[in-house]
Amino acid sequence: MSLTGFHSTIARWFASRFAAPTDPQVRAWPLIRDGRDVLIAAPTGSGKTFAAFLSAIDALVRQGLDGTLRDETQVLYVSPLKALSNDVQKNLAEPLAEIQAALAAQGLPDVGIRTLVRTGDTPQADRQAMVKHPPHILVTTPESLYLILTSERAREMLRTVRTVIVDEIHAVARDKRGSHLALSLARLDALVGKRVQRIGLSATQKPIEDIAAFLVGNAPPCEIIDEGHARQLDLAIEITSSPLEAVMAAEVWEEVNARIAELIAEHRTTLVFVNTRRLCERLTMHLSERLGAEHVTSHHGSLSKEKRLEAEERLKRGELKALVATASLELGIDIGTVDLVIQVASTRSIATLLQRVGRSGHRLGAVPKGRLFPLSRDDLIECAALLRATREGRLDRLIIPEKPLDILAQQIVAAAAGEEWSEDALFDLVRAAYPYRNLERREFDSVVQMLADGFTTRRGRRGAHIHYDGVNRRLRGRRGARLAAITSGGAIPDLGDYRVILEPAETFVGTLNEDFAIESAPGDIFQLGNASYQIQKVESGQVRVSDARGQPPTIPFWVGEAPGRTMELSEEVSRLRQDVGDRLGDPPGAIDWLRDAVGLAEPAARQIVEYLAATHHILGVIPTQRCLVLERFFDEAGGMQLVLHAPFGSRVNRAWGLALRKRFCRSFNFELQAAATDDAIVLSLGPQHSFPLEDVFSYLKPATAEHLLVQAMLDAPMFGTRWRW
Repeated sequence: MSLTGFHSTIARWFASRFAAPTDPQVRAWPLIRDGRDVLIAAPTGSGKTFAAFLSAIDALVRQGLDGTLRDETQVLYVSPLKALSNDVQKNLAEPLAEIQAALAAQGLPDVGIRTLVRTGDTPQADRQAMVKHPPHILVTTPESLYLILTSERAREMLRTVRTVIVDEIHAVARDKRGSHLALSLARLDALVGKRVQRIGLSATQKPIEDIAAFLVGNAPPCEIIDEGHARQLDLAIEITSSPLEAVMAAEVWEEVNARIAELIAEHRTTLVFVNTRRLCERLTMHLSERLGAEHVTSHHGSLSKEKRLEAEERLKRGELKALVATASLELGIDIGTVDLVIQVASTRSIATLLQRVGRSGHRLGAVPKGRLFPLSRDDLIECAALLRATREGRLDRLIIPEKPLDILAQQIVAAAAGEEWSEDALFDLVRAAYPYRNLERREFDSVVQMLADGFTTRRGRRGAHIHYDGVNRRLRGRRGARLAAITSGGAIPDLGDYRVILEPAETFVGTLNEDFAIESAPGDIFQLGNASYQIQKVESGQVRVSDARGQPPTIPFWVGEAPGRTMELSEEVSRLRQDVGDRLGDPPGAIDWLRDAVGLAEPAARQIVEYLAATHHILGVIPTQRCLVLERFFDEAGGMQLVLHAPFGSRVNRAWGLALRKRFCRSFNFELQAAATDDAIVLSLGPQHSFPLEDVFSYLKPATAEHLLVQAMLDAPMFGTRWRW
């Protein structure tokens, strides 16, 4: 056992709890003790959290025994989720109590290591208390870290921080939350007055070098402990006896629900993942009818913190047979032993599938078990591409946003509100954050000028949050700058959801989408968290409800939830289409290939071959990223519809569709509508507009030279006219 360097009490405690350290722990501990920056990339359940925390706990214990442990914060843990923050705090409490008991058994003094959580859910009284008596380990979120750094009093407890642990770093690095966090960490270094040790944790990330650079910014490269994301998985696709169609019929849904209930009954605990909150509530209702409402409940971001924690604890205690969840349980929240993970519909991401299936078998040596339920024929192909990608060890590429200026403006106001800055020093601080490493001075100066000048409205100039001394080149916050920074900071958009208040207890239950709340009326019954509520009154910003006592509910909807497919998975879908298309001359051989190379069962492989064979018969070709198909047909009203089959994913297709729509409108001088999915773009013209495809062709040139016109017009009276590239 490699526990050399730890205090003897901690070494004995660890040996009593675990058979042996994991490889990430053995490799990380010496580096962390030496004060090095470390990025630990390892599969779920490999002990990353203790790899990061144990050295810090050891240092605190030694200080306590020496009598040098002061009432100050030394370790800062940053988690992307409030629920994960609470979970880590709870999971640290038990080991710390056991270590304290071990010290007492040896006659050693009480070291009194304290851990506290500071998130948006922390009561105001607790926030004030921790300012007076800081914890040794502070657990928080990126947004709360920003607020603490900007607060006049709370920021003082961060001056003594020695180590920062950023958990699930891939979950923030991929968007503007990561840019926000990177600037906050740079501000933390400035507050402390020296470089703070940084430790990053993640299970799925690519390219790992970019994530490591994101973690440390302009500091020397950190040590990378890469145990890989690949892990033995028991992963398979489940399909119904009824063939899949473009949209799943109600009777097929019944088969899916019955099979999911059967799998749940065969296992002790099951985690069911879905992509939207509406489906989460609907599936929970159907499973409750089959398994009993006491054995199933839901977990998503629109439920109150108390409801989510209750669901997690019930699953951990074994009271629930199944928990239906969205991405709210995707990261490393401790929910006890999970035997099976069921994913309904494609995850739209390879990394997300690995993360979710990894929630089962969450212990050393266990094999995660997952089952995928595709909901349509295209979804079946996507799930098959996911299965193939995981077998081949592929992963999505994480793209870090480059120097978002809106986030920069927030952080400049927040920094200037706390103290006066030299313009050059603040520019150097910003450039220390990885997303802003290429920020040009003119870009920085333009943001500063905007914040100093504000903008003109009918009521005068507004938005001037900083005072800029052009002579001495110094910045300081104007009156109200701190309030503006605190109330308007962050990168999470405001959704305008309505709070659901249960009468007469005045209990906060969760939130509803604004559109659903406005369209509802007193007397309506809806489901939230596997409980039905009757609306009493819809007020400004909140819906007052009473217990509907089990009356049949409707399912709420939330707008804009479903994730888009990643570029890497889109490439896998295109590759699978092409590989199957090349084998359509021998259908039995294509089925055997799907079974051997992809791991599909014969019924699923047969459906894919039959679907792509029908596609080839109708279109004359299989649409891929190297061969796009333009199809025209006329609807019942006589309007012409143009469908561009392009499996690039919704992010690319939506942008391309908007560009095409604007170009058509300008070129042909009339309005039309555009829509996009992961696999196609639809341009809809009214019945009064129609023109030959020859006139359209020049406006649909693909973005790369690979998409060349290989055939002119194809005739198929059943579907109209198609072009191919």
